[in-house]
Amino acid sequence: MGHGSDREQKYIVSSENDATGADATGQGAPGAEATGADVVGADAAGEDATGAAAADERDGREERGERDDSTVWDVVVVGAGPAGASAAYAAAVSGRRVLLLEKAELPRYKTCGGGIIGPSRDSLPPGFELPLQDRVHAVTFSLGGRLARTRRSRRMLFGLINRPEFDARLVEHAEKAGAVVRTGVTVSRVEQHGPAVPDRRTVAVVLSPTGAGASERAEETVLAHAVVGADGSASRIGAHVGVRMDQVDLGLEAEIPVPETVAEDWAGRVLIDWGPMPGSYGWVFPKGRTLTVGVISARGEGAATKRYLEDFIARLGLAGFEPDISSGHLTRCRSDDSPLSRGRVLVCGDAAGLLEPWTREGISFALRSGRLAGEWAVRIAESHDAVDARRQALNYAFAIKAGLGVEMAVGRRMLAVFERRPGLLHAILTGFRPAWTAFTDITRGTTTLAGLFRSHPLARRALDALERRK
Repeated sequence: MGHGSDREQKYIVSSENDATGADATGQGAPGAEATGADVVGADAAGEDATGAAAADERDGREERGERDDSTVWDVVVVGAGPAGASAAYAAAVSGRRVLLLEKAELPRYKTCGGGIIGPSRDSLPPGFELPLQDRVHAVTFSLGGRLARTRRSRRMLFGLINRPEFDARLVEHAEKAGAVVRTGVTVSRVEQHGPAVPDRRTVAVVLSPTGAGASERAEETVLAHAVVGADGSASRIGAHVGVRMDQVDLGLEAEIPVPETVAEDWAGRVLIDWGPMPGSYGWVFPKGRTLTVGVISARGEGAATKRYLEDFIARLGLAGFEPDISSGHLTRCRSDDSPLSRGRVLVCGDAAGLLEPWTREGISFALRSGRLAGEWAVRIAESHDAVDARRQALNYAFAIKAGLGVEMAVGRRMLAVFERRPGLLHAILTGFRPAWTAFTDITRGTTTLAGLFRSHPLARRALDALERRK
């Protein structure tokens, strides 16, 4: 399905995240609320002719795309991937002043399978039109290239997208809702105390200059009443919050252009191959005249993972085609007791280590957690003291753990079984009709992995039995 964090290189995984940033576009902050409570250095005496003139000048700066350093944003979101764009949309659609910061210029490439399952589709903004490259009606399962079996469905199972286009459209929806987008400047840190922070209701987001002469330019500080970190699996905001990861996997992927005759063979069908290392698997996702081919396994098996991808491509008869892009990324799953907030700062998506541990599907987790983070960031921005801000942050953590956290717990159990007995799971999926039905229900969004085991006693007993088998 969709895989998470995404720094592309030639099979080299960077420790840099790819979505921390802000920009050099110079787009401006919207004006302060009439209360004056959110304006640094504003005169609280009331609205006189001078104040009206200042407001007019501020509005003019906004229209010209110039910054107003006196403004405190309600919510600043760091990272414009699916999680960040969803958070920015959710906060902006409520009428709040929202700034969305992105390190790269948009659109930008993302290492990702690009599978859009039901929970992802259901979490999109109203009116969002998916830029589907293909609609999947069939899945071929294989075990190390053997025992291949294709299961088909008359109804679409899930869709396939290219991340650059998908992410850009999500950002456009956030902009239409009122968010201001800035790109091209890195967020180096956030501060909740110190000289850059005017009061306890405010967080300072510090931007590092980039480009020519960057070393000679000063850092820039953006102020907000709440911050959402959605800056990838190597998140600086996650480090500030103290996010801890207990599962790190290496994904390698190639975007391979193929002739039309080859593309036709794959149209509407994906391949999932259970791999040679514990917990590993490979995939082929068709997107028009390009096949996205990738593999994933536990970090620490870099050479074996690279060899798996090369063998996988050769076995598929694709070795003679030159990839447009070969890339690598790390996916990280959070520890169950890892924090999701610190003060007025929340994290979501890959920055929070939120993804399904077995399949490493991350897009639906990013969209869902981003929406929740945006909604609760608004509540935190409205909090006038630390106690209420903390209460809202705890409510956000509860919402995440009650939904996505439960799904992750089941995913961890499934991964443990899969690591020990991939052949058994392959046999069940390809030969046991209720298992295939469960797979289709999950991909279409009729249920989730957690919902399946919660509502079907037979599924719970089967998983318990598989866990007991050595």
